[in-house]
Amino acid sequence: MDNEFDPKKTPEDAAPAPDDAPGGSEAPMASESEDKNQPDIPLELPVLAVRDIVVFNYMILPLFVGRDKSVQAVDAAINGSRYILILTQKDEKVDEPGEDDLHRVGTVGMIMRMLKMPDGRLKVLVQGLTRARVEHFISSDPFHLAKVEIIGERESKEVTLEQEAMMRAAREQSEKILSLRGMASADIMAVLNSVNEPGRLADLVASNLRMRVEEAQRLLECEDPIERLRLVNEQLVKEAEVATMQAKIQNMAKEGMDKAQKDFFLREQMKAIRRELGEGGEESDELEELKEALDKAGMPKEVKKESDKQLKRLVSMHPDSSEAGVIRTYLDWLVDLPWKKLSKDRLDIKEAKRILDEDHFDLEKVKERILEYLSVRKLNPGMKGPILCFVGPPGVGKTSLGRSIARALGRKFVRMSLGGMRDEAEIRGHRRTYIGSMPGRVIQSIKQAGTRNPVIMLDEIDKVGSDFRGDPSSALLEVLDPEQNFSFSDHYLNVPFDLSKVMFICTANILDTIPAPLLDRMELIRLPGYTEQEKIKIARRYILPRQIEENGLAKDDMVLSDQVLARIIRDYTREAGLRNLEREVGSVARKVARKKAEGEKPPFRVTAASLEKLLGPAYFMDDEREAELPPGVAVGLAWTPVGGAILHIEVATLPGKGGLQLTGKLGDVMKESAQAALTYAKSRAKELGINPEIFEKNDIHIHVPAGATPKDGPSAGVTLVTALISALTNQRVGSDVAMTGEITLRGRVLPVGGIKEKVLAAVAAGMKRIIIPAQNMKDLRDIPRDLRGRVKVFPVERIDEVWPLASAVTPEKAAAVEKKIPPVEPGENGESGETGNA
Repeated sequence: MDNEFDPKKTPEDAAPAPDDAPGGSEAPMASESEDKNQPDIPLELPVLAVRDIVVFNYMILPLFVGRDKSVQAVDAAINGSRYILILTQKDEKVDEPGEDDLHRVGTVGMIMRMLKMPDGRLKVLVQGLTRARVEHFISSDPFHLAKVEIIGERESKEVTLEQEAMMRAAREQSEKILSLRGMASADIMAVLNSVNEPGRLADLVASNLRMRVEEAQRLLECEDPIERLRLVNEQLVKEAEVATMQAKIQNMAKEGMDKAQKDFFLREQMKAIRRELGEGGEESDELEELKEALDKAGMPKEVKKESDKQLKRLVSMHPDSSEAGVIRTYLDWLVDLPWKKLSKDRLDIKEAKRILDEDHFDLEKVKERILEYLSVRKLNPGMKGPILCFVGPPGVGKTSLGRSIARALGRKFVRMSLGGMRDEAEIRGHRRTYIGSMPGRVIQSIKQAGTRNPVIMLDEIDKVGSDFRGDPSSALLEVLDPEQNFSFSDHYLNVPFDLSKVMFICTANILDTIPAPLLDRMELIRLPGYTEQEKIKIARRYILPRQIEENGLAKDDMVLSDQVLARIIRDYTREAGLRNLEREVGSVARKVARKKAEGEKPPFRVTAASLEKLLGPAYFMDDEREAELPPGVAVGLAWTPVGGAILHIEVATLPGKGGLQLTGKLGDVMKESAQAALTYAKSRAKELGINPEIFEKNDIHIHVPAGATPKDGPSAGVTLVTALISALTNQRVGSDVAMTGEITLRGRVLPVGGIKEKVLAAVAAGMKRIIIPAQNMKDLRDIPRDLRGRVKVFPVERIDEVWPLASAVTPEKAAAVEKKIPPVEPGENGESGETGNA
């Protein structure tokens, strides 16, 4: 019998009991009447086990019966004599009590009413009749059946002075308790004064006292009515002392409050209780909920220890104090963090590949790396998360690629922009020394994701700065190091948090500004830029449908051919990425949407002729490449954060004393390259056909146009030498030749970076031949297949090989040079794996 009796609820079918009996109206009341002609009670009775209550004689109370054996016992009693033996369990936690789990002395009760509840339980109204002792259990299946011995009440015929004194004391203590609790006592005292038998008075008072089950059972087992009344008086004295102290505490709390503190009356009571008892009392509902939430958060032992410590401090503080607010906010953060919540990885490799292919065009290397991660994760679930870094110009899809990775993994995605960050506290959090302090953005992102293993995108990691507030890039060292981040310590939390399950993805436009120790912790994946054909495919598959939908058009309302898209790419967007292309396509879509809104009938066909009316004059012209370069001008290839670019370098000689003038806002590296080019030209003047006197009687002016733009980098040496030789020999350089590479004084050509971006820029500018350092041959494998046949790449090891190629301005000369130095067509070593964006 799992008794769930709630003393605060009186059943509708229970006989009314005095509301002002000792112990309060919430306790079950004993019956006022006693049946003198009680019928015979069988000596074999079914047993009803109860958990947390002891039933006394004359007590009427409802019981809820749910256990199978208890239901069977009640059914047997109802179908028989309606008498049942009620025994209390020794341990209320036992669900299926056996014979040894029950007390041997209980109360015989008569079932007055029974009601079946919708949930299958029984609700019975029982009246206690007499004490009984179990001689032995007859059976335990399907319910406990016991042979009992009825314990009669031993009442004396005459009441002695001692008995009368104890009875009066019981009545007076009961009246005192009722008075202290502020309850009306007239009716209750009338009932108590009408009882003249010591045993019955003891049972009546005991049934309404707040006692532990052990104390109540001891009273029930006491057969001597005088001794039982003495035990009841002892309990009454204790209860009166407790009621007196409770009243004193309430008075102390009320006296200590002013008008502004009335809302905190209950909290003041708790403080007064702790002062009187010298120990912690019951917490408020709010603190209890917080404590329960902390217990369920699944924190590690070290963190749980700190949270318990801070919770104890919070309980002892005034709720209006500023420090209490800081601690409460701190504990709320501990509760909200996902200490044990992990997203389940989607380890279906084929499904992940389908998602990646659906979101992004090509990008084979990136997709292959993600699928490798999933495969290893499937075979070794305990692996640490990789730190990937996507490097490339703006608009190539680095951020959107992170979202696709999270979607393929089945994880939450959080983006965290680092651009312009200069405060170390943005990463590590603020110390809990002032109001308004908060954790760093890493912990905030974990809370936002709601799981301990999200995909966190650290955007623009190359734009992190530093000042007097610290160096955020140094704080990132711990975040991005798999050997350290399993115990990342945020200054606000001041406890370790495991970041080893997080998959960090960084993005950057350039690597030069990233500190070497931080760069060492990342796996670099380059996304250089897109060819015209790739842009057309991406625009057709992703950009055009997206812009049609965003501008309220139907699928077939706007028709653009590949030729029109190519015209937009060539004439209106010269970029490595796709942002300007999306803007221009969106501009066309908006103008088409206006036509539809004005009542014109779709479909609307956008042609090359109508493109200029929609977008205006072309921003870039195809004839930017000069048909013929004058002597002293050469075309170089440069790498920029937004992709590759062509660079015209101009050299002029003028009468002077052999000075060198550099203009165009060149950096130190390019100035040194110019000095090295001049020195090389002087040292090889005879072989190059240069009159040595020209260096003594002329000044040399080297200029790079767009002087307002700073230019620097170790890749202009070859172009500077070529332009210088062209000016000194008065020979032209081919207008379809672009070059890159650095030089040494001994004439060697050194390798440079950004080969793919430079080749793409050369193709976009209409170049046919490209000269690169021989050591950069390995970079040609990244050139897409569609560039084959459109450009020829010539690898060179020494400067001597450059001038014959650069000065071959006619097809005949070019063919003769090509026979001596076989060109390398890009793409021979495979496809590019780093193109495409959704």
